[in-house]
Amino acid sequence: YMNAVQLMTGRGGWPLNCVALPDGRPFWGGTYFPKEDWVKILKQIATLYKEDPAKAEEYASKLTEGIKQSDLITLNTSKANFTKTELDKIVENWQSYMDTEKGGRKGAPKFPIPNNYQFLLRYAKQANNADILNFVTTSLTKMGYGGIFDQVGGGFARYSVDDKWHIPHFEKMLYDNGQLVSLYANAYVATKNPFYKDIVYRTTEFVERELMNENGAFYSSLDADSANEKGTLEEGAFYVWKKEELQNLIKSNFDLFADYYNITDAFKWEHDTYNLHRTKSDAEIATQHHLTVEELRKKVQQWQKILLAARAKRSRPRLDDKTLTSWNALMLKGYIDAYRAFNDEHFLEKALKNANFIATVQHKEDGGLYRNFKNGKSSINAYLEDYATVIDAYINVYEVTLNEKWLQLAKQLANYCFDHFYDDGSGMFYFTSDEDKGLIARKIDVDDNVIPSSNSIMANNLFKLGHYFSNKTYSKTARQMLHNVKDKALQYGAGASNWLLLYSNYLGEFYEIAIVGKDAKERLQEINTSYIPNKLIVGSTEESKLPLLEYKYNEGKTTIYVCIDGACQLPVEETEKALQQINIQF
Repeated sequence: YMNAVQLMTGRGGWPLNCVALPDGRPFWGGTYFPKEDWVKILKQIATLYKEDPAKAEEYASKLTEGIKQSDLITLNTSKANFTKTELDKIVENWQSYMDTEKGGRKGAPKFPIPNNYQFLLRYAKQANNADILNFVTTSLTKMGYGGIFDQVGGGFARYSVDDKWHIPHFEKMLYDNGQLVSLYANAYVATKNPFYKDIVYRTTEFVERELMNENGAFYSSLDADSANEKGTLEEGAFYVWKKEELQNLIKSNFDLFADYYNITDAFKWEHDTYNLHRTKSDAEIATQHHLTVEELRKKVQQWQKILLAARAKRSRPRLDDKTLTSWNALMLKGYIDAYRAFNDEHFLEKALKNANFIATVQHKEDGGLYRNFKNGKSSINAYLEDYATVIDAYINVYEVTLNEKWLQLAKQLANYCFDHFYDDGSGMFYFTSDEDKGLIARKIDVDDNVIPSSNSIMANNLFKLGHYFSNKTYSKTARQMLHNVKDKALQYGAGASNWLLLYSNYLGEFYEIAIVGKDAKERLQEINTSYIPNKLIVGSTEESKLPLLEYKYNEGKTTIYVCIDGACQLPVEETEKALQQINIQF
């Protein structure tokens, strides 16, 4: 229906309003209308349908055909060829959109699109491109300094309405925060910037405080609006502060606080309020105020506790307490990436609790998944997005636990997708199952947006599963899917960045790192301190029948094998020697 509105009006957005025939085909639509206009429009539509139903039928038929054409993906039968020259060109074109001073895309609004930066970080490291790395680190630092990040309670809002990351749309979404935890954790591994570690910890603290159910499931979002002092709903009321209020809370340290969080007239927002944000590093502020960085950080932590306690007395934003499987999988992967980066068992504990919730509650008897969970019930058949993100999360759980249960679950779900979502004609997967009641058309989702497209996640999954199980069908399907969308990616890289992560796997070497023996998990954690985007992990503390592990176990010693397509270099026992066998450059 969003596609229908975009075809009719040239743009989409929320709220989405569509008028459909009794059979579900839309014939009119739009986004926001003032109340008076809305009433007039509905009356006009009612008159049209009553007096000229053939015209409504004609509109619906044309629109339905347009929707089908807009989602058309054709099987690319030419020979698949992926080159660094093409990838370089994509990034070169992308650079014209990059705001190298403030980070993110030029102009406003600014959305934190995590998969954009995941790809660009990888590209910067593998292509040894300092300019792109600088853009990524600038973007991540500016977002973390900005008002889009809750400086008091942690966690990210949806987007910034300005080009400085200062004033956000204050809604906080689970899917953003899950992906941003992954991004900042990976960026920490690549750069060792302690600020990124702080962002990960503070974001997960927010999630656990505000969005976590006791059963390990995560809720969906916090509303942007809450009741203000007058009791009326107002966007941002929970998050913003008046100067006098801050002065009373912070007391003698207020001048330092005001410098740190920009409490000046230049940054005053609506109703004489301030949304806390930073523009200087801790080192800069500490030097200006004759403090050590540690002294300053202790003060900042104290301020955050004071303000968090004061804010807790306010009317809270409304919680959307439904659980969505795909969004949970994104947050689950965030916790796995945090564990991988920081070796903190707390992250693994939360990850496994959520993984077990999905595996026990959201799996259906027929081998499929449920989309939702609320009030003890799961009811909606899952979409491809749910399967793709859960498979991805399960693979990542395996890569840190070496528990093959998760890899086998990922494989089972992948096979279910082939049975119920795959389209032989295009070589892609539909967004809806063949068991779902059909809408206007079965959509094939390929554009990477705030959440990567379900097909791009699925293609990345099949690439990995092809390696894990030596399954040529998985491997060929992943390659064909990428080949199908390559021309689209060449035109606009920012809309295909998760596809470009897969593209990167075909350039240079892609490593299978096999670790076998009683100390496999210790060696694994040592390897995870290095940024190696062109690899997968396979390992076991005992004998295993996985193709990449078969005949490699040796009682009494722990061995690391660095392999490419199953062909391994000489096994080594020391992590440092294994790392010397790996080259991350294209």
